[in-house]
Amino acid sequence: MPKVLILMGSESDMPTMEKGAAVLRDAGVETEVVVSSAHRDPVRTAAIATSAAEDGYDVVICGAGLSAALPGVVAAHTSLPVIGVPISAGSLGGMDALLSIAQMPPGVPVAAVGIDNARNAAHLALRIIAGRSDR
Repeated sequence: MPKVLILMGSESDMPTMEKGAAVLRDAGVETEVVVSSAHRDPVRTAAIATSAAEDGYDVVICGAGLSAALPGVVAAHTSLPVIGVPISAGSLGGMDALLSIAQMPPGVPVAAVGIDNARNAAHLALRIIAGRSDR
């Protein structure tokens, strides 16, 4: 059974990210939702990312606002596909998060969806999973 990990940096991101989790669950994908901040709990976050493939996940979706470090930190610690969901927060309304996610350095790939669009992140995860099973 396919399995997707949804990470977010704060409990306040839950309403946005739960919309993506619902899409995955409706499609029959096992989904785990975890709060772990790249800034406030970097060791735990790195450990979660490092063990994600071993724990059976196929894709990791990360929701993050403001500097949006979480998707990049996760991508630096796993070979799994990582999808970043920029969360609207602060005075820039999510544009800072969108740019942070879209501008990862070479070798640290993160797919980016629209601001607060966890549903599209889930649909992209479903396509990634389908592509893997077609092989």
